[in-house]
Parts: sequence; structure tokens; C-alpha cells
Amino acid sequence: MAAAEAVAMAEKVVADLREKCETPAELLREVASAMADEMGAGLEKEGGSRVNMLLSYVDKLPTGREEGLFYGLDLGGTNFRVLRVQLGGNEKHVVNRESREVSIPPQLMSGSSSELFGFIASELAKFVADEECANVLSNGKKRELGFTFSFPVKQRSVASGTLVKWTKAFSIDDAVGEDVVAELQTAMEKQGLDMHVAALINDAVGTLAGARYYDKDVVAGVIFGTGTNAAYVEKANAIPKWEGELPNSGDMVINMEWGNFCSSHLPVTEYDQELDMESLNPGEQIYEKLMSGMYLGEIVRRVLLKISLQSSFFGNIDHTKLKTRFLLRTPHISAMHHDETPDLKIVAEKLEENLEITGTSLETRKLVVEICDIVARRAARLAAAGLAGILKKLGRDGNAKEQRSVIAIDGGLFEHYTKFRECLQMTLGELLGEEVSKSVAVKHADDGSGIGAALIAASQSQYRNVE
Repeated sequence: MAAAEAVAMAEKVVADLREKCETPAELLREVASAMADEMGAGLEKEGGSRVNMLLSYVDKLPTGREEGLFYGLDLGGTNFRVLRVQLGGNEKHVVNRESREVSIPPQLMSGSSSELFGFIASELAKFVADEECANVLSNGKKRELGFTFSFPVKQRSVASGTLVKWTKAFSIDDAVGEDVVAELQTAMEKQGLDMHVAALINDAVGTLAGARYYDKDVVAGVIFGTGTNAAYVEKANAIPKWEGELPNSGDMVINMEWGNFCSSHLPVTEYDQELDMESLNPGEQIYEKLMSGMYLGEIVRRVLLKISLQSSFFGNIDHTKLKTRFLLRTPHISAMHHDETPDLKIVAEKLEENLEITGTSLETRKLVVEICDIVARRAARLAAAGLAGILKKLGRDGNAKEQRSVIAIDGGLFEHYTKFRECLQMTLGELLGEEVSKSVAVKHADDGSGIGAALIAASQSQYRNVE
């Protein structure tokens, strides 16, 4: 195949991709409306929507006035973190914080529940034993812990929830269907650790709590990382599926589990369909598969593979690496997308290191950057539409009189992928319009899942009104 023919064929694949990934503002407004509608349907009744809209049972978020010593435990991947924060009340906020990260031995990720929680409790006991001031807690009070557990849980109350299923690299069968707080509490008692789990949350709820502590106008916490999720504050009387007494605060934090959102308005390509069919959960988490860190590199790899199989665009290469699923990861495409060297040297390096594509021309590298741009831009614009959907549901997408709305965002994709973050912010402005945009802010909230857990333990503390 002549070089010119190969280039033409590659350009055709990219032009087709660009067209299929288009996200004009009109389409994004439809996506935002569909998100708001699905949110309403999910609040109406259990199973009423693909967006689960789970009750977190957190009805009181931190105010900044909390005082005392609280602990957080954050388990969501191959590491977990334990932390301790000293809260100084009004104006002083976090007086002191210490944390420790611990790797989970791989065999414990598929062993038994008691082994995993036993290991976590023993590390927590060591962390507590290292406290220099043994008199930190007086009057016979128990230490209080907030537990961030980023796996699907059916919550029963603010401090209990049964594990629905494991995700990521975990497969501990005897924990499924069990109350994870009870498992942790039992393990802590075996260690002789006098600690009470005050709240069970996930990372999106933690992000919301951590940001609300510093800014009362925060209405939602969102994660854009390996996966994606959102939590926001809803009026308790707007939740028809809520049974029982309404909380005194009148509010309820909803854990949306929005990664499972789906709509006919989402711009889905052949690459997305194939990725979905070959995934562990076909037909599920469609929104997440279009825009979270776990999948963006994989979508780009599939486009590159199609080009390579249809033409000699990359020369005569061995396809073994290019055919390996999830070999190209989002940090790789971010590095290529942000390459500002005149000859796109970083693009050349990444193609060679990861896919064994060598000797590329500048023209080839430019096309690869364009593919990264198309995929990341679609992701960021769809992410912005989701945020616009939350604001719409809350009635904060119109001309609000001086009503400030802050969305706190955490996660590596938002934090480290600059072009994703900038495109998301610009798109949200485009969807809301100039006037409304003035009263909406998007903030990066660092370490929501860790500090958020400790802060929710403080706002749910059993000693709060017993001074």
C-alpha cells in the first residue's frame, strides 16, 4: 500500500471518529436534561432508574464548627489509608492531621473477610498506638472513625451497609451480603481497639463533606478518576422512596452512582461498543466507560489498532502489544496530548515504549495527538453535561439571585489531565451561559475520601451535643 493511500485511510478513520464523538452544546443540554430526569426517577422508587440514587443516610454535613480528635479509614483500592485529624472548631478548622498509607498484601484481596478486616484493624491499632499524647481522649469517650469504602454497598443507616459486590481487584466471596461496618467493628474489638465506626461513606460523599467543611456553598462532590461518581445534597422531602421519619436537618446526601447513566443522546462509537461487549459488565456503566480514567487510554488503543490493521500507516509492526487490552493507559494519552516539543518527541517515546510502534513521522504523531484530543474532549464535555444535570435537578441552572453553587471535584483524571479539566470547565460555562456561570464554581478538592471520612465522623459524632 502506497504511503499516501495509508495516510488517507488513517485520516478517514480519524474523521469518522471525530464525527461520531461530536458533542455540540445542544446535544449536551439533552444529556443534562436526561441526567436530571433519571435522577428524579431514581429518587421516585428503588430500581426506578439506571442511576441508583442511593440514600447515604448522611443528613448532617460538617459545618466547620466541629471540635475534637477523629479518625478516617479510606479503602478503595490496593492500598488503604488511615488518618487522624484534630479539629479546632470555629475559624481554626484542621489543627493537625497525620496519615499513613498501607499496601494490602495481594493474597488478602481474594482471601477471607476476617483476614482482610483483621489486617486493616491491626494496622489501625498500630497507628493509634503511635500517638504521642496518650491522653488525647478523656472522659471515657470512644475514639470515632469515619469509614470510606468505595465499593457498591446497600446502605442501611449512616453506619451500616451490606456489600453488594466487589469491584477492582477484590474477590472475597464471604464478605458479599455482609455488613462491612460490623466486620470492621468485630476485627477492631479482636485487636482490643476501643473505636466506634460513626459513619460509612464512599469517596464522592467524602469529597462533598471535605469541601463543605470549608465552604457552605458546596452542593455536590464528584470523582473523576479511574472511575466516576457523584454525590449531592437533596431536600429530604423530594425523595419519594424515603421511608421513615424525615431527618431534622431536612437534607439527605444522595450517592448517585451516576457511572451507570445511559441515554440515547450519548455519542457512542463502534470502539465504545466493542469495549463494552468485552468488559466484565457489558451494558452497565456506559457513562463511566465514555469518560473515566480507566477507559480513555483503551478507547485510543482501539482506534490505533483499527488504523494499523487497515493500513500500513505505522509501518510494518508487530501487533502483539497493540492488541493487548488496557496496555495504553490514560496517563500515557495525557502525556501525548500535552506534548509541546516541536517534533512531538514524547508521543514518539510513548508509542515506542507502550506499543512498539517505532520510527513514526511527525505527521503520524500529529494524528495520534488528534485521536487523544477527540477522545478526551468528548469525555470532558460529557462530564460537564453531568454536572449541568445536577445543577438542573437542584434548580440552580437558571438565573439564581446571588445564589452561589460550588461543585467539589477529586480524582486523578481531573487533577492531572490538564486539558480534560480545562475543557470540562469551559464546557460547563458554555452550557450554563455567562450570567449563571458567575455564580457557579468548580473546585479541586484534594483528598476528599480521607479527610471527608474523619469530618463526617465528627458531624455524626455521638458526643456532639454532650458537652
